[in-house]
Amino acid sequence: MICCMFRPKRTAHVRRLWKLRVHHEAGSKEETPEEMETKSFTHSMLKRLKEKQLESLVQSVESKGGEESDCVLLPKGDFRLGKKLMTPLILCCKMWRWNDITSLTDLKRLPCCTSANDPAYECCNPYHWSLLLEPDISLTSSQYEDCKNSKYTDNLEPAPDEAVSLETGMTPTPRCHVYTDVALQQQQQQSGIDTGQTVSYSHWCTIAYWELRQRKGRLLTVFNPYINIYDYLPRGDGLCLHVLQDSAETESVRRTREKIGFGVILSREGDSVWLYNRSQHAIFVHSPTLESPKSQSRTLHIQKVLSGYSLKIYDYDRKHLLDNLHDPKYLDGPYDPYSIRVSFAKGWGQHYSRQVITSCPCWLEIMLNVDR
Repeated sequence: MICCMFRPKRTAHVRRLWKLRVHHEAGSKEETPEEMETKSFTHSMLKRLKEKQLESLVQSVESKGGEESDCVLLPKGDFRLGKKLMTPLILCCKMWRWNDITSLTDLKRLPCCTSANDPAYECCNPYHWSLLLEPDISLTSSQYEDCKNSKYTDNLEPAPDEAVSLETGMTPTPRCHVYTDVALQQQQQQSGIDTGQTVSYSHWCTIAYWELRQRKGRLLTVFNPYINIYDYLPRGDGLCLHVLQDSAETESVRRTREKIGFGVILSREGDSVWLYNRSQHAIFVHSPTLESPKSQSRTLHIQKVLSGYSLKIYDYDRKHLLDNLHDPKYLDGPYDPYSIRVSFAKGWGQHYSRQVITSCPCWLEIMLNVDR
């Protein structure tokens, strides 16, 4: 009797999820053999979820990741239906995000997912994952060896108390000293500290939001491992660009801000900085570590990041490599090896009508907090 009381609510969740599948065509009544097989796999998987997990999955899928939701855990590995095997995570991603995904190697876990270290269970919430974007740059083995041999020869004297932004009108931003890898181990031996992790004694970056040539709002210092930057988000915290609106906006700025939506997630993960595009439109990134070594061009390399993709926008190890390999004669004007620029919806550079970032309607400047 009790089971019957709870069955209608559970059935309603399953029906809602089935209607929300990405390849669902409204008005289509006949199911193909492939659809019938997928439906069987999906229903078999959903039967393994508790009601609270089903609610979390419905919440995540209906809000398209706009609302924070819990992990949806299932045992790691494939599950069997008849003679066929299916990975639950791949199935969830095919059903509610990307119907052409085929491999776990195409995916990257987002920082909001809390089950990364679970040895037995995998999170199958499709909005706790992103597609992994590989930048169109390459390094030879000899270049990596050069980096390995030279990356720890930098001067470890404390950085200046203040560093300035090239874009914020020489606005000072406080800096602290950050040690990684061998440099950190040396400092630990001297101080007796043994953490095994990268140690930061202050914020890891400062963010400025720009509209064309005008900076909006104050500089934001980031202490948490990741931050949401958005114009509108049903639930969540971070940098809300919507509160910075004013009457001086141009039409191009207003149209672009409408496209920001859920915006991006910026995260510091080990020796890398990642950016996840959670909006419905492309974003464009320029980072010193996305440039090719010994580039024989003064043209900046701008990386396009489509909706749903994550990109490693800064690599601290690669920065050391570029210090040794980059030819200064190809640097055109001021250059900051710790500054990243991100434009919403509009690109710039040689392939676009806008030649400089300050012509983009809405963009971010991310100033990393590292020793200078």
